[in-house]
Amino acid sequence: MGFQIQPHGVQAMLKEGHKLLSGLDEAVLKNIDACKQLSQITRTSLGPNGMNKMVINHLDKLFITNDAATIVNELEVQHPAAKLLVLAGKAQQEEIGDGANLTISFAGELLQGAEELIRTGLHPSEIISGYTKAINKAIELLDELVERGSETMDVRNKEQVILRIKAPVASKQFGQESILCTLIADACIQVCPKNPVNFNVDNVRVAKLLGGGLHECTVVRGMVLKNDAVGTIKHIEKAKVAVFGGGIDTSATETKGTVLIHSAEQLENYSKTEEAKVEELIKAVADSGAKVVVSGGAVGEMALHFCERYKLMVLKISSKFELRRFCRTTGAVSLVKLGQPGPDELGFADSVSVEEIGGVRVTIVKNEVGGNLVSTVVLRGSTDSILDDLERAVDDGVNNYKAMCRDSRILPGAGATEIELASRLKDFAYKETGLDQYAIGKFAESLELVPRTLAENAGLNATEIISSLYAEHASGNFKVGIDLDEGLCQDMTSNDVWDLYLTKFFALKYSADAACTVLRVDQIIMAKQAGGPKRDQPAPADED
Repeated sequence: MGFQIQPHGVQAMLKEGHKLLSGLDEAVLKNIDACKQLSQITRTSLGPNGMNKMVINHLDKLFITNDAATIVNELEVQHPAAKLLVLAGKAQQEEIGDGANLTISFAGELLQGAEELIRTGLHPSEIISGYTKAINKAIELLDELVERGSETMDVRNKEQVILRIKAPVASKQFGQESILCTLIADACIQVCPKNPVNFNVDNVRVAKLLGGGLHECTVVRGMVLKNDAVGTIKHIEKAKVAVFGGGIDTSATETKGTVLIHSAEQLENYSKTEEAKVEELIKAVADSGAKVVVSGGAVGEMALHFCERYKLMVLKISSKFELRRFCRTTGAVSLVKLGQPGPDELGFADSVSVEEIGGVRVTIVKNEVGGNLVSTVVLRGSTDSILDDLERAVDDGVNNYKAMCRDSRILPGAGATEIELASRLKDFAYKETGLDQYAIGKFAESLELVPRTLAENAGLNATEIISSLYAEHASGNFKVGIDLDEGLCQDMTSNDVWDLYLTKFFALKYSADAACTVLRVDQIIMAKQAGGPKRDQPAPADED
């Protein structure tokens, strides 16, 4: 009989097959290493010269982008500590819609600084205390760096809007920002409500059509539906619109019945009554004044025949989200049952026409007059991946517009704000007496990440650029940043490179929080993976 040693300690307490990692080497430094790896992936995509990543997700879909939010979403990060950084990036994306890359990269840089301090003998709790002091001080200093007079702006002034969205759009599509910013500004101003704080991002739609180039992109006041009209009528001006969510067809009864037909005459009458019923319903719709009928489901052949007879244009929108937007554009009410709509249930469109763009037939619903609720940016490009990237740039611009409706304050961009914060935080660190000062110093050093990465991604000498930036800032020019075209340090007011205060504020806050959370972990306890088949991933959301 074999002698079996009884497990003791944690082994005795936990189920067989568990994993326990504890201590600095096993837990803290391994966590930091995982986070560093993630931030190194996103870091090279930072800024206008950021490189693209080619990501193929678990469904074999290809993404070619430098948008950090898309990259980390599709990577399916497994490591629990690196997931915290992904969550910080997602929080930034939901709060502002831009700056996810800065959040993840800066958190990774903070953790790299923490690793160096841990190796020199500092305890993680001292580093956390220093980082907390540093982020509070940094947020205080951010308020002092805000451009004077930028707190009041007219969100309907196109020049001021373009000034603020130029930098975020350029970081996605460098060199094409002037064309895109004009389109985004036009689309956003068209749908801006009376109280700009209530601006809804969903009201600016994007229609991607293959072919052509960026110079053929346009903004449509209204909607662009990617399908043809059902009947033969393809164009109507100044039309009232009726929307039926349940489809336009004869409804089958729920109960089953048997009909006995004794003669040919009865058979003829049977089909005639059905025709008469459908005609009666379509005539009622036509009599209400509607010229366009929109169906959320199938359109029956007999119903279509009568729609043609009464000169009604028929559109079919199968997506319920798209149908809701159509109702918002035209002001119509979606009706469940086919019948005569009341005058207050009808919508209005200036023109509904079918046009061919790049070999694709699309229906354009325009509403030029009055407060339009939806506008569409029509994007053209040679490949799907280019169109997807252009869409992300437009999304960033629209999200920044929403953020500036909340708070329009701006800071100098191109690394100017970060260098100024770094130099002031270093001075603050020297005044501290405890061990925190080393952590505050490291926080200040980590802020050099932005100018260094911008310079490296543009192929410039990062050390030279940073030292000349520090020299300029020491002489009081706190608006000096990197001009990537010239490869020099220049005042950013002349280049019009500005960042939104909110984007910086939340990015610094979230990344410091994520870094401190990772540092607070000293043990990792993993239970044995459950057997059986892996749980299915939830179905991907509708692209609307």
